[in-house]
Amino acid sequence: MLAAQNLFSYRKYWPARFGPAPFLPISRLEMDALGWDSCDIIIVTGDAYVDHPSFGMAIIGRVLEAQGFRVGIIAQPNWHSTADFERLGKPNLYFGVTAGNMDSMVNRYTSDRRVRSDDAYTPDGQGGRRPDRSVIVYSQRVREAYADTPIVIGGIEASLRRIAHFDYWSETLRRSLLLDSKADLLVYGNGERQIVEIAHRLAKGESIDTITDLRGTAFARRTLPEGWTEIDSTSIDEPGRLSPPIDPYAVKRDTAAGTPAPATKVAHLHRQIPGPARKESYIRIPSFEAVRNDAVLYAHASRILHMEANPGNARALVQRHGNIDVWLNPPPIPLTSKEMDAIYDLPYQRVPHPSYGQRKIPAYEMIRFSVTIQRGCFGGCTFCSITEHEGRIIQSRSEDSIVREIESMRDTMPGFTGVISDLGGPTANMYRLACKSREIESACRRPSCVYPRVCPNMSTDHTALIKLYRKARSLPGIKKVLISSGVRYDLAVESPQYVKELVQHHVGGYLKIAPEAISEGPLSKMMKPGIGTYFRFKELFDQYSKEAGKEQYLIPYFIAAHPGTTDEDMLELALWLKQNSYRIDQVQAFLPSPMATATAMWYSGKNPLRKVTRTSETVPIPRGLKIRRLHKAFLRWHDANNWPMLREALKRMGRTDLIGSGKRHLIPAWQPAGTGEAHEGRRMPTHTGSARLQPARTQHTGLQGVSPSAANTEKATPASATARRGPVRRRYGKRRP
Repeated sequence: MLAAQNLFSYRKYWPARFGPAPFLPISRLEMDALGWDSCDIIIVTGDAYVDHPSFGMAIIGRVLEAQGFRVGIIAQPNWHSTADFERLGKPNLYFGVTAGNMDSMVNRYTSDRRVRSDDAYTPDGQGGRRPDRSVIVYSQRVREAYADTPIVIGGIEASLRRIAHFDYWSETLRRSLLLDSKADLLVYGNGERQIVEIAHRLAKGESIDTITDLRGTAFARRTLPEGWTEIDSTSIDEPGRLSPPIDPYAVKRDTAAGTPAPATKVAHLHRQIPGPARKESYIRIPSFEAVRNDAVLYAHASRILHMEANPGNARALVQRHGNIDVWLNPPPIPLTSKEMDAIYDLPYQRVPHPSYGQRKIPAYEMIRFSVTIQRGCFGGCTFCSITEHEGRIIQSRSEDSIVREIESMRDTMPGFTGVISDLGGPTANMYRLACKSREIESACRRPSCVYPRVCPNMSTDHTALIKLYRKARSLPGIKKVLISSGVRYDLAVESPQYVKELVQHHVGGYLKIAPEAISEGPLSKMMKPGIGTYFRFKELFDQYSKEAGKEQYLIPYFIAAHPGTTDEDMLELALWLKQNSYRIDQVQAFLPSPMATATAMWYSGKNPLRKVTRTSETVPIPRGLKIRRLHKAFLRWHDANNWPMLREALKRMGRTDLIGSGKRHLIPAWQPAGTGEAHEGRRMPTHTGSARLQPARTQHTGLQGVSPSAANTEKATPASATARRGPVRRRYGKRRP
């Protein structure tokens, strides 16, 4: 893997003499108290300011502060005027603009495009505190207030919109966010390396227009640099050969005498660019205008983007927008454990800014006692944005650093009761897992290390994680360490000892895992393992729970209306749920988030997991509100409001044998009075569609946040467990009737 300058090896900027601020200032009064006459960098964010390493603005702010820069925060500004954007004055270097820990559109709208009534990243969960497409709106206001100040955009919203992308909410192809926001530079992926380098170079007097060589950034240019080699991938048409190709190197023979003739000098043709020139080559993908007019080309461009995602071998990508090229440099080099430790050892207060008083921020309440142990995910699920945003190379903290954070939480955080709510990351069990060979890792282009099966070059040794679990729960004052991050169960079954450790010591009665589907059709388009792997994990889970004398349950998540899913697939899942006594508590359909592979399938009907051609595989797409409601209804087969819709569908599918009152039937022929009128998904309008918008600990950094995939799956509850527990407590203290 390529090396990068250590994040904390830069010479500190002169304001380092001020020392760290208790909280990064959000007002001029706080700046005055710190002795600052101005800020060097101001971060504008759509989230409330929480000085906790689960929040992007806190990590970025503290990392920049550690470099010596004075950093201010403008959190959830009123975007209807420039007043809030002028609150801290003009920064000396640049504005950093982010929508927050979540994409603003995913944050505000359900998968059925209904407006959410709440916002977990706002005090008291109040909705409507951020605009749609926040990065564009905030950048416009900054430009109005300070026209000549550089703007750097980043975070999950910018990261997933760095090229032309399908926008589900408007049903259109939109340009790169870099152009729509009129920003100077876009940071994608984990952003620490980029924002630190940008700050130091601007502090030395360099113009932001000249910063074109920085990994993990995108910028606009009108003319291409000299000395670069272009690889044209703007077309998928490949006409077949009419006759065998002529070998230009064949020795010519005199046909009459049968003797060799003098060889003709020919040019040497490179089918692939040699190594030394590779660093100065770029791939030209179909232009914005081309993908807007041709969905197949959009799928082709998506495939190229995901193929060029490994920092070890990725090349720059260029996409034309009108008369401007959007240039994407290769992804950033992953952070080392030493750098990760230094980031999480920074002086976070781990609480919201005092200006919020006693108002509760739901996202913070959920993660306040959690600890991030790693970043990245090599699962490559097509509906998820974690791999696309953070990369598939796992970046892990050291055990000592994690223990220090737990001890600090225990000793300093108000309200801590000795229970760690989560010790994980994007996944619970990828800590310190890596390819067995650095050479293979640097050359690999596989989108997933675990699909269709676990790669033999991928280490599945969970020893380091088991050791960490044991160390954490043995600390004085720690009563319980729960694991709330999603367990990648196809990895876990490779290490039964890990499953035993997890089940017997770190499950609080219920463990959430995500089969997502059970049929091969949708599973192959999700890049998820077959249901047989789920059963192998369940067997281990039940065995070790019984050995420990504990009654515990698996809570599976499923996705409705994912590309590749047919009505028959959802019927099969409904019957499986009934057979296994699962009753779905909360339901949401697939949400096509920008840049996801599954979104390219959704838009184009093609499968970008394979080579895209005009005649390549066509993917069935459950598009339209009616079919999406039906697929959600199959997941909630037990809800009487869904029975009329399901009866109609079963009759159309020729499965009337499933309508009746017997055990073999899915739904009854009779309808209870007062039911059957409400559409699926309208049962509880206050919280419709929020099933998986849990603001799980932000294991994300840069100006970034929680993956939009968090909105895409559903939770099942064992029917017997629900009956014993009585009413199920929903999120934020509300109860389901």
